[in-house]
Amino acid sequence: MNDMLQAPFLKEMCAIIGNMYRLGWDERNGGNVSLLLDEAEVAPYLSPGGETRAHPIGLCASPLAGRYLLLTGSGKYFKNVPGDPAHNLGLIRITPDGLSYEILWGFLEGARPTSELPTHLLNHIARLAADPAHRVVMHCHPANVLAMTYIHELEDRAFSRTLWQMSTECVVVFPEGVRVLPWMLCGTVEIGRETAKKIADCRVVLWAHHGIFAAGASLDETFGLVETVEKSAEIFIKTRGCPVLQTIRDGELQRLADAFGVRVQPGYLEA
Repeated sequence: MNDMLQAPFLKEMCAIIGNMYRLGWDERNGGNVSLLLDEAEVAPYLSPGGETRAHPIGLCASPLAGRYLLLTGSGKYFKNVPGDPAHNLGLIRITPDGLSYEILWGFLEGARPTSELPTHLLNHIARLAADPAHRVVMHCHPANVLAMTYIHELEDRAFSRTLWQMSTECVVVFPEGVRVLPWMLCGTVEIGRETAKKIADCRVVLWAHHGIFAAGASLDETFGLVETVEKSAEIFIKTRGCPVLQTIRDGELQRLADAFGVRVQPGYLEA
């Protein structure tokens, strides 16, 4: 059996989480990340036949039955993850009935997965139905996106167009736009279900006055997606209140999309 601490997926998770903390996206224990893994990836690092105990999820995640997830722990500070992954991260497997999970590695001294586990599972299910290559769910609290949800209309199309207009690359990076949820109580199955409805046809859902919930095919891709949305929000905040002399118009956004071969969310641009 190989040392889990040397696993490439664990090293990448630690590096990404370290950068999320460094950028101020995840203060204290604010935020959570989960990565879907295949059995072939994790098998070399697990002892065969090890004893496990099933922990109830609180919902049925049967589409993920037998799947493995590396994810952050409940109440764990992001700043501590790179230096001590075994206490702050864990590897779990969803049971065959989809109702429970087993801890296979990590979560030492009684730690448990993030309280947003139901939301992660529901959104993994939703994104896998849309994109079989999907693997990552990432939740964080970037300051400029939070600020923007206080002063911008909380409507999917309007929010998407504003973000696209702030930087040329945005319509190329997230041509499907973003979706926005009004404030809801976090850590509940309800917010998980509402987020999953929104994320079915996009990769970014904004939780008003809370943060970003993003999905992608890799840790790198999902990190870059959040990074791009947050940069756009920062430009919006910096220019708010200033006289706007020019912007990127809808026709120019469409030209960008055409040039890069991406499909803009239908109905989001003016004809």
